[in-house]
Amino acid sequence: MRSGDVIVIIYQAKDGQFSKRRVRIISVGTAYIKAYCYTRRQVRTFTIDRIYSSQRVVA
Repeated sequence: MRSGDVIVIIYQAKDGQFSKRRVRIISVGTAYIKAYCYTRRQVRTFTIDRIYSSQRVVA
Protein backbone atom coordinates (compact mmCIF):
# COMPACT_ATOMS: atom_id res chain seq x y z
CA MET A 1 0.00 0.00 0.00
CA ARG A 2 1.23 3.44 -0.85
CA SER A 3 0.01 6.99 -1.06
CA GLY A 4 -2.62 7.47 -3.76
CA ASP A 5 -3.76 3.82 -3.86
CA VAL A 6 -7.50 3.21 -3.64
CA ILE A 7 -8.37 0.17 -1.52
CA VAL A 8 -11.44 -1.48 -0.06
CA ILE A 9 -11.10 -2.43 3.60
CA ILE A 10 -13.13 -4.35 6.15
CA TYR A 11 -12.69 -2.35 9.34
CA GLN A 12 -13.77 -2.90 12.95
CA ALA A 13 -14.64 0.26 14.89
CA LYS A 14 -13.93 0.69 18.62
CA ASP A 15 -17.52 -0.34 19.42
CA GLY A 16 -17.06 -3.65 17.58
CA GLN A 17 -19.09 -2.79 14.49
CA PHE A 18 -17.67 -3.91 11.15
CA SER A 19 -17.87 -1.80 8.01
CA LYS A 20 -16.69 -1.98 4.44
CA ARG A 21 -14.92 1.20 3.31
CA ARG A 22 -13.47 2.40 0.02
CA VAL A 23 -10.57 4.70 0.79
CA ARG A 24 -7.75 6.59 -0.97
CA ILE A 25 -4.51 6.34 1.02
CA ILE A 26 -2.86 9.60 2.03
CA SER A 27 -0.13 8.18 4.28
CA VAL A 28 0.83 4.95 6.01
CA GLY A 29 2.41 4.91 9.46
CA THR A 30 3.55 2.03 11.64
CA ALA A 31 0.19 1.76 13.43
CA TYR A 32 -2.27 3.65 11.24
CA ILE A 33 -3.39 4.58 7.75
CA LYS A 34 -4.57 8.10 7.02
CA ALA A 35 -6.97 8.05 4.08
CA TYR A 36 -9.86 9.81 2.40
CA CYS A 37 -12.97 7.70 3.10
CA TYR A 38 -15.50 7.77 0.25
CA THR A 39 -18.25 6.50 2.59
CA ARG A 40 -17.84 9.31 5.16
CA ARG A 41 -16.58 11.84 2.57
CA GLN A 42 -13.75 12.99 4.81
CA VAL A 43 -10.19 12.19 5.80
CA ARG A 44 -10.09 9.47 8.44
CA THR A 45 -7.40 7.64 10.41
CA PHE A 46 -7.68 3.84 10.48
CA THR A 47 -5.77 1.75 13.02
CA ILE A 48 -3.97 -1.02 11.15
CA ASP A 49 -4.78 -3.57 13.89
CA ARG A 50 -8.50 -3.10 13.15
CA ILE A 51 -8.25 -3.67 9.40
CA TYR A 52 -9.28 -7.27 8.79
CA SER A 53 -9.10 -7.25 5.00
CA SER A 54 -7.82 -4.98 2.26
CA GLN A 55 -7.91 -5.17 -1.51
CA ARG A 56 -6.48 -2.73 -4.01
CA VAL A 57 -8.99 -1.30 -6.47
CA VAL A 58 -7.74 -1.48 -10.03
CA ALA A 59 -9.28 1.15 -12.29
